[in-house]
Amino acid sequence: MRGVIIILVSLISFSAFGQTERKYIRSGNKLYDEKKYTDAELSYRKALDKKPNSFESSFNIGNSLYKEGKFPEAATQFSKLTEATTDKDKLAKVYHNLGNSYVKAQKLQEGVDAYKKALVLNPKDSDTKFNLAYVQRLMKQQEQQQKDKDKQDKNKDKKDEKKDDQKKQDDQKKQDDQKKQDEKDKQQQQKQQQKQISPEDAQRMLDAIENDEKQLQKKLEEQKARGEKAKVLKNW
Repeated sequence: MRGVIIILVSLISFSAFGQTERKYIRSGNKLYDEKKYTDAELSYRKALDKKPNSFESSFNIGNSLYKEGKFPEAATQFSKLTEATTDKDKLAKVYHNLGNSYVKAQKLQEGVDAYKKALVLNPKDSDTKFNLAYVQRLMKQQEQQQKDKDKQDKNKDKKDEKKDDQKKQDDQKKQDDQKKQDEKDKQQQQKQQQKQISPEDAQRMLDAIENDEKQLQKKLEEQKARGEKAKVLKNW
C-alpha cells in the first residue's frame, strides 16, 4: 500500500495469559476485526484490568484508539509503551505506530523522530522506511508551500506600498495643479482690474481733480479780493 501511512495493527495475544484475560483479549481481537474499534478498546481495557502490566493489552488499546481517530490519545498510549519493554521487535512496532499517530495528529517532526527510532531497532522494516520517506517528502512540500506563500505575501505588500506611493504622488500632483490654477486665476483677475482703469484714465482722473481744486481756490481768492463774505446759514 503506497501513498498512505502504513500502520502495524498486529494484535498480540499469548496463551500464557490467564483464562479471563485471554477471554477479553480474544473478544477484543474479534471486535477489532469486525471494525468495532470502540468495543474492542473496552474489551482490551478489561483485559488490562486483569493484568495491569500487560504490554499486549496496552499495545492493542493503542491500535484501537488510532482506528477510532483518536490520534493524540493513541500517541500517548504508544509513548507510554516505549518504556514498558526492552524487546527490540516490540519496541520497533511501538515506535512505528507512535510515528503514525503523531503524523495523523499533524505533528510531522515528532512522527519522523519516532520512525527513525523504529529503524534503529529494526533497520530492515520496509514499511517504516516508506513512512519516513513519505513524511519527509510531505514536510518538504509544506515548507516549499510556506515559502511560496511568504513570497506572495511579500510581493503583495510591495504592490500595496507601490499603490500607496502612487496615490500620494497623484494627490500631491493635484495639489500642485490646484495651486498653479489658483495663481493663474489671481494673475488673470489682476490683469482684468488693470484693464478696467488704464494708467491714462487714472492720470486724467487725477488731473481733473487737481483742476477742480485749482478753480475752487481761484474763486475763493476772487471773493476775498472783492470783500465778499461767505454766506452763513441762519440758525432757526
